[in-house]
Amino acid sequence: MSIPTAEDMADFGARVARLLRAGDVVCLTGELGAGKTTFTRGLGHELQVRGTVTSPTFVVARTHPRADGVPFVHIDAYRLQSPAELEDLDIDWDNVISVVEWGHGMLDTIVDEWLEIVIDRSHSADDETRTVSLHAVGPRGNELADALGRNEPG
Repeated sequence: MSIPTAEDMADFGARVARLLRAGDVVCLTGELGAGKTTFTRGLGHELQVRGTVTSPTFVVARTHPRADGVPFVHIDAYRLQSPAELEDLDIDWDNVISVVEWGHGMLDTIVDEWLEIVIDRSHSADDETRTVSLHAVGPRGNELADALGRNEPG
């Protein structure tokens, strides 16, 4: 699917947020500046998290409380060298909603199912358009991908 602007990327994050429940994991893959944090801000806003959603690059993981009691955990795995380091964060994966930026290849030994959102940006300075593709792992990942229209063209 095509996401033309940063605002549309945040809106896509909000759309994903409306589908999420405790135990859901979203993995974000894309180069620097692709829109991973913009997506996550939109998701966090829709989840009505407390606190500002910013990239947790230097703290690696940030937990945002929510009014409904299911915390949102935003993880930036950019500086992690292995899945073991991600596991060492001691996240209660079953009882939070989590987004893992730079998580490709890091989740296999930690959780059984997730939705990976791959964001590819145009390399034109005048074009903000991102192309998003969905990759599902496990039954819940497939359920989320289907709900987002994985099989729709464009």
